[in-house]
Amino acid sequence: MSVVINSVQAWEALDSRGHPTVAARVGLSDGGEGVAMVPAGASAGSHEAVELRDGEPRYLGRGVRRAVANVIGLAPRLVGLAPAEVDPVLADADPSPGFMALGANAVLAVSIAAARADAAAAGMSLARRLAGADGPLLLPMPMVNVLSGGAHAGAMLDVQDFLVIPVGATSFAQAIEWAGAVRTAAAKLAVRRGFPQAVLVADEGGVGVPLRSNRAALDLLTDAISEAGLVPGVDAAIAIDIAATQFHDAGYYRLACEDRVLSAGELVDELVEWCAKYPIVSLEDVLAEDDWPGWQAATAALGDRVQLIGDDLFVTSSERLARGIDTGVANSVLVKVNQNGLLSGAKAVVDLARAKGYSTVVSARSGETEDDWLADLAVGWRAGQIKVGSTHRSERTAKWNRLLRLEATEHTTFAGPWVGGLVPKEQS
Repeated sequence: MSVVINSVQAWEALDSRGHPTVAARVGLSDGGEGVAMVPAGASAGSHEAVELRDGEPRYLGRGVRRAVANVIGLAPRLVGLAPAEVDPVLADADPSPGFMALGANAVLAVSIAAARADAAAAGMSLARRLAGADGPLLLPMPMVNVLSGGAHAGAMLDVQDFLVIPVGATSFAQAIEWAGAVRTAAAKLAVRRGFPQAVLVADEGGVGVPLRSNRAALDLLTDAISEAGLVPGVDAAIAIDIAATQFHDAGYYRLACEDRVLSAGELVDELVEWCAKYPIVSLEDVLAEDDWPGWQAATAALGDRVQLIGDDLFVTSSERLARGIDTGVANSVLVKVNQNGLLSGAKAVVDLARAKGYSTVVSARSGETEDDWLADLAVGWRAGQIKVGSTHRSERTAKWNRLLRLEATEHTTFAGPWVGGLVPKEQS
């Protein structure tokens, strides 16, 4: 007898910033279940799927009771279905752009809970169920937040995140150990250099300090790699999330911390200089979300030497990624499932990227929970890379710990080390 859904439940849970989010449970006829909590972003692109909030006084308007009610209202459509049949029904239930009616947070909670229920019914991990093969699971290379600015640390720096990628690591356990050592070294160096704030923790677990410039952050991170006993550019390299949309204004890029205003071309020139001086292998959101000409210039200048990731640019949308491919923009896509609203929709973006030679980075959000399904997505989809935050804060370490568990308990291989700078564009 086939296993089908016999109940759908939902409730408000809290994310890592104390904001409500949607949690859902999909119960099965065999007694199994799938449960999921969804994340939320601080620096959200304007083209993302719609996160439904109540707008009432409670939680300063950020309650999600309406989204929770919408999940419960979906139950009659879902009961009796196999859990693998849920996503098309969810898509039909709300054909509005970006799930505007039901809320992408409501729809996604059910989508993920159903996927977990499907894996439980099959008696395997979500990662293995998604991978759909008997070979080794591919553990992703971690991209780990070390220094935070922008929307993640009170705009202490214009650039949002400076991250470390342990490019020389040969296992996931070694990769996360090295990344943790760099984060610890960066905090100690910052304190020694007169920034006592470095003992505090930013939104994603990184170090937030008011450095004099963005280049000062690159100097500090490069020094931290060496301080951790690693060789910059060989054992560990730098990734930067520019998050340029956050400081784009009237066609220009305003670096408030440095009191400078740059054109798109001048910002690209600045990034070219950074890449020439520092061991940078990856840049994210180098121009604003709708600055397509600027992105074309950036890709022409940097696309053959570093990974250029579109986040706000692509918002995990097959349509926007297809436009980027057609216009020769970027060479990588950040995959945030709540930007899309459905697991199947996000997976379609991964598939399109792989088919066109773009690398993929599965990513968490600044407002996360202790749920760890993201790690299974990165593994099951063979993304090759994952960006979770830092090695501090339990909503971050939950994902790292899940990957460590998979490495210890399942048949796996690791997407590293990277050789020659650019990450391979297809993890197969």
